[in-house]
Amino acid sequence: MRPSPLGGNSPVRYLVTGGAGFIGSHLVDALASRGDEVLILDDLSTGSRQNVQHLIDSGGVELIEGSVLDGALVDDCVRSVDRCFHLASAVGVQLVIDHPLDTLLANVNGTQNVMTAAARHDRWLLYTSTSEVYGKQERTPLTEDSDCVLGPPAVSRWSYAIAKAFGEALGHTLHSEGNAPVVMTRLFNVIGPRQTDRYGMVLPTFVRQAITGRDLTVFGNGTQMRCFLHVSDAVHALLLLAEVEGCAGRVFNVGSTEEVAVIALAGRVIDRTGSPSAIRLVPYAEAYGPGFEELGRRRSRTLDEAIDQVAAYERSLAEQDQNLRLVG
Repeated sequence: MRPSPLGGNSPVRYLVTGGAGFIGSHLVDALASRGDEVLILDDLSTGSRQNVQHLIDSGGVELIEGSVLDGALVDDCVRSVDRCFHLASAVGVQLVIDHPLDTLLANVNGTQNVMTAAARHDRWLLYTSTSEVYGKQERTPLTEDSDCVLGPPAVSRWSYAIAKAFGEALGHTLHSEGNAPVVMTRLFNVIGPRQTDRYGMVLPTFVRQAITGRDLTVFGNGTQMRCFLHVSDAVHALLLLAEVEGCAGRVFNVGSTEEVAVIALAGRVIDRTGSPSAIRLVPYAEAYGPGFEELGRRRSRTLDEAIDQVAAYERSLAEQDQNLRLVG
């Protein structure tokens, strides 16, 4: 692969769908810091204007509050930019379980709108898929060519993975049939500041529980393994894929190799926040209802660094809430 001609000193205008969300806002930060112009399309259903207001105020970044389900709006946005990052998505286990239809519509119809608009206007596009598409695959290491082994579609747990796999298939098809410049990535357990605990994300949930003195709730027996990736490293990978040629029509895994058991993660959060909290094991059926299927899953930034940064971020939010008493 070689550097893209758009990777020079001239500013590029990017569309970032979901740009007010956790990963998207960090990506917009990075693009704006190097002088690129950014158009954000976000319905703020899970993202927050607060994540990008500092960029809007400084100029060069524009936020359109709208949905990727609006095909005409998506077409206008894509036509007005040079390149696109498609991150808009319904994410988080709890959100997927509670709103499976919204998950499917946003992740299937929204992705179809963005990808077909990019192909129609011949715009380079990077699509963020997920490690969830591997499903129950137990062989490790997971490579881009590993089989996807999903559970039954009737189990809402799988709607997110199925929808993301559709996006990958659509990207491959648009590239193979029309030579559309689509790049696909599978993100693995990205963590860092601005990630919300509202939809079951494990690290901000643990940190919020720890700094407010509540028990840290670990689902199952806590021995399930995870590899967490700092959001700064994830953004670096996305930018790298935007700056080299030869990536179109291919999928790239973006993750870490530092494994940690979830119960060990809870212990590290307690240690690093100085919290008196205990760890409480919660059965999956109690947490998500019957029929939930848990996955065992198999950096320049360390896990402890991410914990410290999330703790600082959560403390800053909690200090604004007079109903919360911080500990540690």
